[in-house]
Amino acid sequence: MSVATRATTATTIAEAFRLTAEDFGDRVAVRTKDDDVSLTWGQLRERVDALAGGLAELGVRKGDNVALMLSNRPEFHIADLAVMTLGATPFSIYGTFSPEQIAYVVGDAGARVALIESAFADAFRAADTDVEHLLVFEEGWPAVEGFDAEPHWRAVGPEDVVTLIYTSGTTGPPKGVQLVHRNLTAATRITESIIQFPEGAKVISWLPAAHIAERMAHHYLPIVFAMTITCCDNPREIMGYLPAVRPTWFFAVPRIWEKLKAGMEGFLLQGDDATRNQAWLAGAKRKVELEQAGEEVPSDLVSTVEQADRELFAGLRTMLGLDEAVSVNVGAAPTPREVLLFFHAIGIPLAELWGMSETCGAGACNPPDRVKIGTVGPPGPGVEVRLGDDGELLIRSDVVMPGYRNAPDKTAEALDADGWLHTGDIAEIDEDGYIKIVDRKKEIIINAAGKNMSPANIESTLKGASPLIGQVCVVGDGRPYNTALIVLDSDFGPAWAAQNGITETDLPSLARDERVRAAVQKGVDAANEKLARVEGIKKFVLVEGDWLPGGDEITPTMKLKRKPIAAKYANEIEALYA
Repeated sequence: MSVATRATTATTIAEAFRLTAEDFGDRVAVRTKDDDVSLTWGQLRERVDALAGGLAELGVRKGDNVALMLSNRPEFHIADLAVMTLGATPFSIYGTFSPEQIAYVVGDAGARVALIESAFADAFRAADTDVEHLLVFEEGWPAVEGFDAEPHWRAVGPEDVVTLIYTSGTTGPPKGVQLVHRNLTAATRITESIIQFPEGAKVISWLPAAHIAERMAHHYLPIVFAMTITCCDNPREIMGYLPAVRPTWFFAVPRIWEKLKAGMEGFLLQGDDATRNQAWLAGAKRKVELEQAGEEVPSDLVSTVEQADRELFAGLRTMLGLDEAVSVNVGAAPTPREVLLFFHAIGIPLAELWGMSETCGAGACNPPDRVKIGTVGPPGPGVEVRLGDDGELLIRSDVVMPGYRNAPDKTAEALDADGWLHTGDIAEIDEDGYIKIVDRKKEIIINAAGKNMSPANIESTLKGASPLIGQVCVVGDGRPYNTALIVLDSDFGPAWAAQNGITETDLPSLARDERVRAAVQKGVDAANEKLARVEGIKKFVLVEGDWLPGGDEITPTMKLKRKPIAAKYANEIEALYA
């Protein structure tokens, strides 16, 4: 049964915050894992209003844009809400941004005030910006106790901009997606209607606040539904936070689920029960596949999986910290089928969803009890979808942005006269209305023979075929055959090497080891068997090292930067076609 709050009737997020603070003043709003910081909704409102007063004295007014550069810490929520309370627009900057990137987004937003933490102070000060007030948390933020915030937040309207989301810029400078309060209130209601959060829901704030997934899942939704937010300031520690928090809802990009699966599989291979565990897992996967195909599950298989659940899978869910989750989701990139199948088998119905910065991260989502593996689910309530003549997914809804900041030409390209957002995703819609994303329109490969292929689908198949494969970039546009740059998994690779008697376990050494290459080749061969012949990988190179978020090869949101990769590895790619 979902929770009903007065905040769901609010016309702005600013109003929703006030209602939640009034109705749930004693409930913990935001905390750190060790409770060094723990603020109730009532205490949060006091901190927000004091900072709002300090910002007002510095001249922050309705309609201004204010930059935030903060990790996942309680101060982010305070700062964001304080700026919003004044009717100004807070926007976040990725912690991995260079001074040049910081200067670009701050300049585009026209921000004169920035709230940051000391870890980012050097990069921000090195950026060429017109910021007049650089407020570093550790040096003290301005506060006015007893500030009367009411006339300010009441002046905020549904069409006022609540945040700017700067897209990750895989194909050029980032665009500033303008989201208004009306967009976000609609998105919170749509998400809740699908997932149905229970009373007292808990989430972990751990993704970059500059990404719509973090703001939606761990900021706006908790504001409207009075959830408790636990801050994880180092995303690499998320695995340890899950069992400590036991979140009600957990969202992560595919890479995290791939790593969780690899860890679980390694655990299941250990000990005297390894053979039994593998048999139980195989049986559970078979049951899932039969259910997905709409076929009857034999009674003996049902009994076996029930026993496996009692004696093994329930313990795995508790160990992971997902035993209290009402829904777990994955999005932002294609997820290998093997990953989805694994989690369904152990009783965690991992569901793909689809959204964009331009749609508040909302759009389509598999209902927790009706997941179709391989799809992102049906469109949410109040979301219209259709396919363009070329298969492009078009969406129309209250969650769709009014446009990009300072980019009327880009806005006109994305939004047509009838209000349809042209998403740039090629999709298919089945007879039940479930949507399958094929690939980004701009990333479809057309080989030398004129065959269209989805590199994302091929990459997902490769990653699903071997836990040694961490990242993949498929090359083949205008070429006679497909090749791939493959990066070893930074966790599984060294562990696998140690198990196989390889002493040099750093990634560059492993990439040069013929035993590792042979094992990866087995994965590539297995993937090729699942792909059409023309899609198969004929040659590959093992990249020496890792690809890290915000680096040369992938964005902070884990998307491949295909053009920079092609330029950086031009010699290696040409050698594959020599």
